[in-house]
Amino acid sequence: MDKNKKALNIIIEQGILPLYFHPDADVSAHVLKAMYTAGIRAVEYTNRGAEALENFLHLKKITETELPGLLLGIGTIKNKVQATEYINVGADFIICPGVIEEVAALVHKNDLLWVPGCMTTTEIIIAEELDAKLIKLFPGSLLGPSYVTALKEIFPDLLFMPTGGVDANKKSISEWFTAGVSAVGLGSKLISKHLMATKDYASIQSLTTEILQVVQSVRTTSR
Repeated sequence: MDKNKKALNIIIEQGILPLYFHPDADVSAHVLKAMYTAGIRAVEYTNRGAEALENFLHLKKITETELPGLLLGIGTIKNKVQATEYINVGADFIICPGVIEEVAALVHKNDLLWVPGCMTTTEIIIAEELDAKLIKLFPGSLLGPSYVTALKEIFPDLLFMPTGGVDANKKSISEWFTAGVSAVGLGSKLISKHLMATKDYASIQSLTTEILQVVQSVRTTSR
């Protein structure tokens, strides 16, 4: 199986994609390990600080030596230069806040999964033409589950993943999956600044385990 399909399959199988950033490499590493222990096998580290690239390198080394089977992708990639930097240091997939053609071409050339952020049908059409398979719907808080229901009728072959507006509870996750999403992106609602500031990695692990169980339960119920 190629790297593109492998990343897509793992994200869809686990049903959630945790995403986070912390300026401290050690905190970032402990968060990653907590999620791995909980059962996560694909994580998005976000390019949202001056320390992001150096931290990503640190996390990749840990992934390769201590966390077998974990895919580490990078998010908040806004141009080709950024994409090139992270591809060169081993990013397993690339997530963008928008549809960026030159990034799409580069990622596809490297046989990696490209996930563009979209809000409108026009953006989704362009993303589909650029061979996107999984669409990040952002911000989910503005769009809502009913928007996904409408989109699925127009784009039956695309997979959708809302981010920003998904709560870490059964009600919210159930509403999104019932509407037809294939996964949900969870950032601060799962990995809060408070939990990272207090280094409460046990709570991050337990909440992640709980959410994975919720996704499994919701999928079983909706079948």
